[in-house]
Amino acid sequence: MTKISTQTVLEQLKKQASPRMQNTLDAIFTVCTEQQERGLNEFSYSTVASLGKGRGVPKAQSIRNDSGEPYRTLIASFVNAAGKPEKSNITTTKSKRYMWIDELKDPVVKLQANILYSHKIAAEKLVKEIAPIDQVIEIFDGDSSASTVSKLTNLERDALEHLISTEFMRRQRLELGPNGSILTANEKKTFFPVATLDAIKKALQHL
Repeated sequence: MTKISTQTVLEQLKKQASPRMQNTLDAIFTVCTEQQERGLNEFSYSTVASLGKGRGVPKAQSIRNDSGEPYRTLIASFVNAAGKPEKSNITTTKSKRYMWIDELKDPVVKLQANILYSHKIAAEKLVKEIAPIDQVIEIFDGDSSASTVSKLTNLERDALEHLISTEFMRRQRLELGPNGSILTANEKKTFFPVATLDAIKKALQHL
């Protein structure tokens, strides 16, 4: 994913924000910068809200609300700057179909498009990994060291929940298609393949 300066994202977001929102963006930027300087790549909404309590940062739920999109974009820029953990094998190399993202001029729009593309890749990976309903699923107790199932981090859970939210669908002009697929509202083309919604819901329930 193309990395965009967190300072650039902040400046672009503030150009479109009210004075009150500008102050909130500055507060979130300060908290995330402190995390970055500590070498901590934990930027979940709950963590940012907790560290920014009493410092002008809204509660986690406020960040998740429709009006919190600028806050989420700013936080995502820090996640983008931190990069993926080495253990992650999710590729973000774009196919020719999505190369237009790298040509976007507005850094905020480019960041948001890259984030959505990463969500798409993650969702497709989940579709391949989630066990079918009729498949036997092994259960490991808390003391077992044999389990290799990784739980979702708060940030990953937030991302997946946003991906299936009505807010995401509305803003991206998408609609539900047959068998858990997601289509573009105008052209009725497949945006996410069949079973995507089912896969994400299973991941949120079991991971």
